[in-house]
Amino acid sequence: MQRIYLLLITVLMVIACQPGRKKNREAINRDTSHYTKQEYIAQTLDSGQVSTFLQRHPQFAPYSELIHEFYRKRGFHYAWINEEGITEQAGGFLNMMRSDEENGIRDSSLDKSRIQSLYDSLAQQGPSIDRKDTILPVAELLLTGQFFVYANKVWGGITSDSARDLEWFIPRKKINVESLLDSMIASPKKPINAQEPVNRQYKLLRDELQKMADIVKKHPSFDSLKMDKKSYQRGDSSALIAEVKARLQLLGDMKEADSSRQFTPFLDSAVRAYQTRMGHKVDGIIRQNTLDALNRPLQHYMQQILLNMERLRWVPVEVTTDYILVNIPEFSLHAYEDGKLAWSCNVVVGKPGTSTVIFNRDMKYVVFAPYWNVPPGILGGEVLPGIKRSGAGYLARHNMEVVGASGNAISPGAISWGKYSGANFPYIVRQKPGGSNSLGKVKFLFPNEFNIYLHDTPSKNLFNESKRSFSHGCIRVSEPKRLAQWVLRKDSSWTEAKIDAAMNATKEKYVTLKNKLPVFIGYFTAWVSSKGQLNFRDDVYGHDAKLAKLLFGK
Repeated sequence: MQRIYLLLITVLMVIACQPGRKKNREAINRDTSHYTKQEYIAQTLDSGQVSTFLQRHPQFAPYSELIHEFYRKRGFHYAWINEEGITEQAGGFLNMMRSDEENGIRDSSLDKSRIQSLYDSLAQQGPSIDRKDTILPVAELLLTGQFFVYANKVWGGITSDSARDLEWFIPRKKINVESLLDSMIASPKKPINAQEPVNRQYKLLRDELQKMADIVKKHPSFDSLKMDKKSYQRGDSSALIAEVKARLQLLGDMKEADSSRQFTPFLDSAVRAYQTRMGHKVDGIIRQNTLDALNRPLQHYMQQILLNMERLRWVPVEVTTDYILVNIPEFSLHAYEDGKLAWSCNVVVGKPGTSTVIFNRDMKYVVFAPYWNVPPGILGGEVLPGIKRSGAGYLARHNMEVVGASGNAISPGAISWGKYSGANFPYIVRQKPGGSNSLGKVKFLFPNEFNIYLHDTPSKNLFNESKRSFSHGCIRVSEPKRLAQWVLRKDSSWTEAKIDAAMNATKEKYVTLKNKLPVFIGYFTAWVSSKGQLNFRDDVYGHDAKLAKLLFGK
């Protein structure tokens, strides 16, 4: 299993260099004031050397124009070799690639062996390198070519078209590799890995990947743990309990060394910690789902980390504004102030078949005491059949009314219900404001073509479920009043009393936000929490499976 897994992850970023990748042809105005005589060796490259090199190394063809532009703007001076010899940045770059390979981030297009031998030869010579040695331009251009490949694959990820095929509609971050390389060359004392253009979560997951890889070296596989009764809890005694303790100690959830068969308070705390990380019901009771998670090979979780690292290559490096993130597999909403987590709450997302879309838009409106316009699918599948069975009484029981395009109410008796379906119904059926309204007492609009928004709900019991995919696509919020207060907190006129009154009114009220508030609907099945805990969640929509097929093959 381990051998197959390692073979699979060797193809991790091969997709990124497809011919369909768009080249960045935008003019780049770079600050070259940091170039000093001390950084240059006596001779320079010339455009002919660069062209010949690229002809002989077709693996760099997708970046040919960018590499030419990079050297043209620095007067064809060397970037990786100066009067002191091969630079620290070159060694740092090679160390970073080697570290990635050890962590399972592998790619056969990164020819590290040849660069390493050239680097070793030049490093041994130090400042006394032969300036006429023909390996100098080869080493220089290999390092630059590999940097472009590495930056686009490891920091950029798969192509935008591939991401859209995976139903990811959040715009991809853009990487200016030329400016990035300039910056790194200009900062010789700053480690390259400290300048990576990746989200902080990417680095946190990479660290966790390394920890897991270290465990796998010592424990290539786990023995299967088997239940001999339905559940175990505090006070029980069993040989299995001792095995669970050993597994949780290895994973870091149980801090105390204990090999006894007793279900102790320490084990109760460890099980709760593990359940929290895995998205299970947190009660300290060992059930089959807990054992199933503990029995999965660590290679399974390592692959899950790699999949989410790929997604994190697409997102902004840092967001320093206020914003909202809904993580679908986590069934959670997170509110950020100035880029820092302020608070979180549970949400209900779309069920498979009416899944919530991965995208982002700016929130523009808060709507208190909203009407709910019944969408065509629900209208044809539920409401119209109900009216045909029960008549106008169905509308009354559900606090609904029928309106025309002008918004004026239409008498139900004036409509020939039998001749209509959801597809050809010429009117709007809407639910009036009130406590039983399907949108609850408030909704939050970030206009989009998917017709998805955040809203309250009268069905509060669903928030107690550990897996919360029940909606038709929109996102139900467990703390709508808190969200309304947070969204409007910078407008002093919206006091708590005024928000309460607006939520409980019988007339719909739109509030236009003064400042845009980005809303991201994301899909992450592995992440590190604000408390430093590695979390995993189920692949609720099958997006992990699709991405794994793209990255790893069958």
